[in-house]
Amino acid sequence: MEVIRAIVLGVLQGLTEFLPISSSAHLVIVPWLFGWKPFGLAFDTSLHLGTLVAVVVYFFKDLLAIVIGVLRGWRDLPRGRLPQDPMGRLGLYFVVATLPAAILGFVLQSAIDEHFHADTVSDAALLLVAVALMVMGLLLGLADRYASTRVGRPFEALGFREAMIVGFAQALALIPGVSRSGSTITAGLFAGMSRPTAARFSFLLGVPAIFGAGLLGLVDLQQNGVPNGEGWAFVAGFLSAAIVGYLAIAGLMRFIATRSMRVFVVYRLLLGLTLLGLLASGFRG
Repeated sequence: MEVIRAIVLGVLQGLTEFLPISSSAHLVIVPWLFGWKPFGLAFDTSLHLGTLVAVVVYFFKDLLAIVIGVLRGWRDLPRGRLPQDPMGRLGLYFVVATLPAAILGFVLQSAIDEHFHADTVSDAALLLVAVALMVMGLLLGLADRYASTRVGRPFEALGFREAMIVGFAQALALIPGVSRSGSTITAGLFAGMSRPTAARFSFLLGVPAIFGAGLLGLVDLQQNGVPNGEGWAFVAGFLSAAIVGYLAIAGLMRFIATRSMRVFVVYRLLLGLTLLGLLASGFRG
């Protein structure tokens, strides 16, 4: 039963980490609906590592070009010059743009865990999730409409301004229901990117954040080990998150090349309204 539950949560993580519908919201709502007790940090680490593998494999060529670009321009940095290679510059921008989420996460992580990852999630926390789902859904819809009237800048031409706009938007995703991919794609669209470019930018910007979360979890595992009985759950969560995450990225990139984000807007609104209805009815998982 624990392995099945781990697979379900791994599939949810892999699917919703990259679709703009909020993985954190689903990982709060689903256990609440079924009355599941949360796994420990080891399992959360397996999910982060799974989604990290998915995005690294899919965008391997981009990531390799970024690393090569940074290394080629490394000697120019002490002289105050950025790498001439545009992918190298983007790599540095990504690192800097990760700082808002990293700093805010360091300050607020304990409070977030207390309210959203406790054995019993409060009605107030669930209400916040519902509101965040709907508000960000409406913003995504507005950004998508705005993007449909613009050509969008090429990926390699994006600069520090766009990186920081998307980076600050990524920090908002600490609130379950906002969605890291949802907030960053929305910000990218408002910043003048096309849908495919905004998604590509969002996923690559997420690599340092996902890597950091996974690394912190691995440090804790090295110190405390995997809890008894969670070994197979760790493996199941990792594999399901990695496989489904890769498929979700590939599917989304193909989808938004020719279609709008409207389906995700509608889904977020319906999910938020459903959650509000359950709370109003007094439902308890």
